[in-house]
Amino acid sequence: MSEAAGALGILGGTFDPLHIGHLRLAIEAREALGLAEVCLVPAGNPALRDAPCGTPKDRLAMVERALASLPGCSVGPAEVLNSTANPAPSYTVHTLQRFRALHGPQRALVLLLGADAFARLEAWHRWHELFDLAHVAVATRPGHDIRVGAGDTALDAEFLSRKGTAADLAGVPAGRIVPFAITALEISATAIRERLARGLSVRHLVPDPVLDYIESHQLYRTPHGH
Repeated sequence: MSEAAGALGILGGTFDPLHIGHLRLAIEAREALGLAEVCLVPAGNPALRDAPCGTPKDRLAMVERALASLPGCSVGPAEVLNSTANPAPSYTVHTLQRFRALHGPQRALVLLLGADAFARLEAWHRWHELFDLAHVAVATRPGHDIRVGAGDTALDAEFLSRKGTAADLAGVPAGRIVPFAITALEISATAIRERLARGLSVRHLVPDPVLDYIESHQLYRTPHGH
């Protein structure tokens, strides 16, 4: 594919479960950054966090159901499908390599991150290589800039040298860091799992198709989510 296909946003996560905050991030990133599409990629075996409570199959199914009626969004199942045969950790650099191979060298790819995840980027596997494969767009709350120092860390230096705007994304396939503000929503998958474990309602915190799946499969009904 070429850049004529438009910039493609890539939003990874455990989605355990997917909730309204994830969908708002995808929608607002597409609008703010002028993306042609946003692909949500459920992690198989995340490297820097505890194992998800939901199985890869269940987490993928919930994302698929949530996106079935959401224009401009798609699901990337490769991480989940690979995790069944390969228990090795899922690394974002490998995900971006797969997307780059699939879409060719010219299409703009945009990795979507929250500000907290971006602040921890130096702990990621081969994090410097991410900028060779994609742009990085960082979602911030209105009125809050990305927290960086005075250029005394490697991440600070990357941010200061690569910072751009949404208008920069389509012109080159990778390499920019673009902050953008989104609606602040105090919703977390952890809190949703805790409410479900206590028998409390999560309606309007997760999309209805996700809630239907959780209820029909009796997910997250114990304090440990199993």
